Amino acid sequence: MHASSAPDHILNARLPQWLLPSDWPHQGGQPALADLHLAQGRVASTAPHDPARALPEGSTWDLAGALVLPGLVDAHTHLDKAFTLPRMGTVKPGLLGAIEAMMVDRQGWTEADIRARASRALQWAYEAGTVHLRTHCDWWEPDAPPLAWNVLRALAQEWAGRITLERVALIPLHLYTERATALRLAATVAASGPGALLGGFVHSTNWDAQALRHLFEAAQHHGLNVDLHVDEELHPGALGLATTAALLHELRFEGHVVCGHTCALAAQDEATALATLDAVAQSPITLVTLPITNLLLQDAVTGRTPRQRGITLVKEARARGIPVLVASDNVQDPFCPVGSFDPLEALATGVLAAQLDAPFDRWSEALCRSDWLRRGPEALPLQPGMPADLIVFQQADGWGFPSRTQQRVVLRQGRVAGGYASAAWHVAGTTPSPSPIPARSLA
Repeated sequence: MHASSAPDHILNARLPQWLLPSDWPHQGGQPALADLHLAQGRVASTAPHDPARALPEGSTWDLAGALVLPGLVDAHTHLDKAFTLPRMGTVKPGLLGAIEAMMVDRQGWTEADIRARASRALQWAYEAGTVHLRTHCDWWEPDAPPLAWNVLRALAQEWAGRITLERVALIPLHLYTERATALRLAATVAASGPGALLGGFVHSTNWDAQALRHLFEAAQHHGLNVDLHVDEELHPGALGLATTAALLHELRFEGHVVCGHTCALAAQDEATALATLDAVAQSPITLVTLPITNLLLQDAVTGRTPRQRGITLVKEARARGIPVLVASDNVQDPFCPVGSFDPLEALATGVLAAQLDAPFDRWSEALCRSDWLRRGPEALPLQPGMPADLIVFQQADGWGFPSRTQQRVVLRQGRVAGGYASAAWHVAGTTPSPSPIPARSLA
């Protein structure tokens, strides 16, 4: 079969525990392998594999226990900044130094430059198996959207059907100081079409509780969801997340809010941090942790080894039922010199930095839940009727995951879109024969 082929059945797939119903059988302490029936690009059914069952009609692909995940969600990126690092000189350490370098570089941005860099990023994300990507876009003026905003809107339309691309207006908090300006900003974002969210940079260096209130009031007025950079620092006195939770409760906010970073929780005393998380658990808030960039930027001083980990309290958040996503954040720009728009790279870093156990069966969920980016009923992927967007990891196993996941086979709506399938396809009534699928680079 060719690279565009689609199997009717995928047999012996190792799915993560979080994706399976509570009554799913186990074998040797592990979830039983699964058989997926696909039809017209969607999942028709999923059932435990039964070796006594006759081979189904149609084409089958026996994965022999290979790991399978749904399509990935990269919930926090910066396409407008991506790949700018090579043209910069020395960048001062830390978050504020990176912002300074970016402010200089953005003076030379053109539509063609932004489009080329963002398109490269989207291609990398697509090849990694990402189906939903959210990008923040720097927005520094109160009266008109930046050049990058319109470029990203056009790219969202061009990539529709391959990647769902959402855009967040990343606006510094001081621009919300005047309520009228906040309402005008929200109106401009709302008028820019679907997939747009109101956002803000909330930090102790620009802290203004009244401005944050105006942000949420404006979002509520214009029916916008919100996505914030919050407490991206290790200052124990940071109040962004706690104030956000309190405001949402007071305003009876009807939308959904994503709070990225929230590193300050790790610097606060236990009682303060956990009280904030208790309030977040009662709010329509999803947390996003960005382990690669946060480890690089937090507690960064030239010539000194960092003493603190720049990562939020992910275990304590999940223990309270708070949705937590892991995302790529910055890629090859002054904020982060590495990265590949592969969310699994971020998860691998998080596994080490946050000492996460059972990363495949438990924490891979933080890469796959697009429903955690909106308000509404929870919707697990790969349920009957949902798109058959799958990633097959033929060299990884559930114990070492996410190691050896670079080589993968990506299926979009049931059809192989990239990767290399070393397993044979088999059509009922014929003799199986190997049919390799040409590899596609993830770099």
